[in-house]
Amino acid sequence: MDPALELQDDPQELMPRRRPTQERSKRKFDALLASSRELLVEVGFESFTCEEVAARAEVPIGTLYQFFANKYVIVCELNRQDLVAVSRELADFHGEIPSLDWLRHMNQLVDHLASLWVTDPSRREVWLAMQSTPSTRATGAIHEKEFAEVVSQMLRPLTPRTPRVRRTMMAEVLVHVVYSMLNFSVQDEQSHAEAVTELKRLMVAYLLVAEKESRSSGTAERAGARPAAKSERR
Repeated sequence: MDPALELQDDPQELMPRRRPTQERSKRKFDALLASSRELLVEVGFESFTCEEVAARAEVPIGTLYQFFANKYVIVCELNRQDLVAVSRELADFHGEIPSLDWLRHMNQLVDHLASLWVTDPSRREVWLAMQSTPSTRATGAIHEKEFAEVVSQMLRPLTPRTPRVRRTMMAEVLVHVVYSMLNFSVQDEQSHAEAVTELKRLMVAYLLVAEKESRSSGTAERAGARPAAKSERR
């Protein structure tokens, strides 16, 4: 572990030194990330090295370092890549809430996310690697907040009278719980299906309470406004 990363008092977001703009560089960049995923699944983060990534991608080690300062930056980019992909998935789901059948749509979304964690074991390896240092954890928190903004927008029709700050917090809680539970669901000797079922129960209960509170808030506001309106007429 890099001592500089472990001992930072104020961890900073870890980002690539540069992202490619030309097609040839993009191919090398993508090859490095694809090789990183394969290596993570095979050997885990502790044995993961930039030299092996470059060798597998058939890219000079100097080229790797043009993009990534170290393996911690690589794994943070993989994490960002995963969340961007899920955000695109959410774009298809967005608009279904708050239809009368939103619970079914939510179940389908959770099933889809859960299937990604089963069919792509690198997602769990990336998530675990993100817990390795203060800087990777700080970067992961930033990624989660950005993703939570997308979720917050989805919650808006379901909780129209909930203050924006509270809705943002709710979204951040949901994102953190979902990813923690997905990691839990693919642990050894764990029943994936049962864990996903429990995740759905948690989410449904949480969202139903949030929806009820938002509606009750609107009813209370209207009830409080009526006497005032009557007194104005007098």
